[in-house]
Amino acid sequence: MPRAYDAAAVVVPARNEREKLPSCLRALLTAALCAPIPVTIVVVLDDCDDGSADLAGQYGPDVHFISVDVHNVGAARRVGFGYARSLLGDDIRCWYSTTDADSRVDPGWLVHQLGLGADMVLGIVRVTDWRQHQADVADRYLESYGEADGDHDHIHGANMGFSDKAYWRVGGFRALASGEDVDLVERFEAAGYCIHRDTDLSVITSARTQARAPHGFAHHLKQLGRSAAGDCV
Repeated sequence: MPRAYDAAAVVVPARNEREKLPSCLRALLTAALCAPIPVTIVVVLDDCDDGSADLAGQYGPDVHFISVDVHNVGAARRVGFGYARSLLGDDIRCWYSTTDADSRVDPGWLVHQLGLGADMVLGIVRVTDWRQHQADVADRYLESYGEADGDHDHIHGANMGFSDKAYWRVGGFRALASGEDVDLVERFEAAGYCIHRDTDLSVITSARTQARAPHGFAHHLKQLGRSAAGDCV
């Protein structure tokens, strides 16, 4: 039987994402409406100077904007969950999820996670717009992604969820400039928590060329582009 949660909290770190944040938040609000429990959304603006803060207050009382100056995605996610904890308290069972500001979740994103009964759920990402890349980068990406039916070995900060109690017991996100998601999963594994990997849990993400994290998704796509160029030499 799936475990019962009283509330959910979603954290979105953002670094100058004014252009993409509205679609991200609209998608999250739709997913929140589909969920059977109250959902709090926390947007963590990390030293944004692009007007992202002007969006605060436009998405209802359950969407909170906070500002930090850490230049670190791991620290931003950690601050976001700490803020959610201060809002919701420790007396309820809460499901935590996180995505990225350049991503759009599906309507059933939270419902799917809540129905699995795991301590942690790891989904996949999909790209729908490859216009910023060479033609064969998309082919190389899909070929290397290698998802199997129902299972995969990917870890994306843009698509993961976990129990609040388990999250705090392992120490939460660490202040890592990249790889904070992999680090958290490794500590869940070491603690013996149940981790469910699901190809049906999918999030649309950006194929942008300017990376926010030193070795994040944009960096991976850039490396694929370099490999493609090398093949043509």
